[in-house]
Amino acid sequence: MSDQKFFANVERFIGNATPHLPLPEGLAERITQCNSTYTVRFGVKLRGRIYSFEGWRSVHSEHIEPAKGGIRYAPDANMDEVEALAALMSLKCALVNVPFGGSKGALKINPSDWTEDELERITRRFTQELARRDLIHPGRNVPAPDMGTGEREMAWIADEYRKTGRADAMNVSACVTGKPVSRGGIEGRVEATGRGVQYAVRAYMAHPDMPPVAGQKTVKGLTVVVQGFGNVGYHAAKFLAEDGAKIVGVVEHDAAIFNPAGLDVEAVAEHRRATGSVSGFAGAETVPSAEGLTHMAADILIPAAKENAITEANCEAVNYELIVEAANGPVTAAAEECLSKRGIRIMPDLFVNAGGVVVSYFEWVKNITHLPFGLMERRQKISAGATMVSALEQLSGQSLAEELRNEIARDTQEIDLVRSGLEEVMMRAFNEIAAHQKVLPDANLRTAAYAVSIARIADYYRAIGL
Repeated sequence: MSDQKFFANVERFIGNATPHLPLPEGLAERITQCNSTYTVRFGVKLRGRIYSFEGWRSVHSEHIEPAKGGIRYAPDANMDEVEALAALMSLKCALVNVPFGGSKGALKINPSDWTEDELERITRRFTQELARRDLIHPGRNVPAPDMGTGEREMAWIADEYRKTGRADAMNVSACVTGKPVSRGGIEGRVEATGRGVQYAVRAYMAHPDMPPVAGQKTVKGLTVVVQGFGNVGYHAAKFLAEDGAKIVGVVEHDAAIFNPAGLDVEAVAEHRRATGSVSGFAGAETVPSAEGLTHMAADILIPAAKENAITEANCEAVNYELIVEAANGPVTAAAEECLSKRGIRIMPDLFVNAGGVVVSYFEWVKNITHLPFGLMERRQKISAGATMVSALEQLSGQSLAEELRNEIARDTQEIDLVRSGLEEVMMRAFNEIAAHQKVLPDANLRTAAYAVSIARIADYYRAIGL
């Protein structure tokens, strides 16, 4: 088996967890397999000729509907990757107790090769093909953004799906998540996966059973290297820096930059927007991308790009205490064995990057219920805050500072509720992982996370008599 085969690595991780669980014979195999994968090939007339495109939508499990999972646009997308990501979505949703099955989609395309108008036409044709088979549907299969896609593409998909008339008009906006707020999206969805990484690290540091990193139980002052500076990597770096971490390296596909004294995350982002690359950022050393993960030691590595970043080929050369998997599948199964022997701990993707699907669930619920987050309790909370201010002032005999008064009595915004809900979900999930690790002999965090997920999915299958 190749170290690089993504789905084979997922199967191996499942295989590491299932011996710890009392599963009926054959159920582990059923949970491992994808239910179905649809390959679509279609043509779009562009630039005076017809261009053909290939895409996939895989459904790993429909034990709960709708199935949920992003759609990525990438020139190297393939079916193995899509099926692996669909399996991870099922396990991820089960881990954080979000009632979705797992699905994933991809279109083999380099977005930068096409104009915005051309991308819209391609996206709308892809939507038509998937909608014909209910692979986009508010109650059956709900896509979201992924690598190479974002709010813009989700808005196109939602609009094209509405035109097909394949779902009732009342719930049609729930056919996809990650939409712009003005089109039925939710505050905090763009930052969600990166924010989830922040909460995952906080959960690790706060848990009494987790060993310290660099001798401490707080992220403040720890050195961090981030691989991938897209939406997830940028937000993860930004939020961890806000918690006091020192971002000392950023590794991108074309170059890597390092500064042991720390990098200004916003300045790096601005430099990349202006130049198209992190290369040449003032005050940092620029090295080839291929050397990025092994260029210098740091306390924490956050791989936030694609799968197979750390393999048997480079696992001996990386030098970190903790790897926090913001990407899907960045560490292969063989590499994990190597890293574990070296004492390097790994927080698994299954948990770390679940923020996106958690907030997608919040958005889907908002669309289905047609009720903005916080609407019902907003005025009550403002009134309660004002009452508390008055009581504090009466007890103290003096007026509170204006800033404190406003903070106590302020209106709770949708973004506040989204962040609070996400943090609660992430903390609960990590506590479950840690509890399972404690009782499973020789289990690492990944095996414990998989055990939690598989046990929960198995319960659903038992409920239907399988």
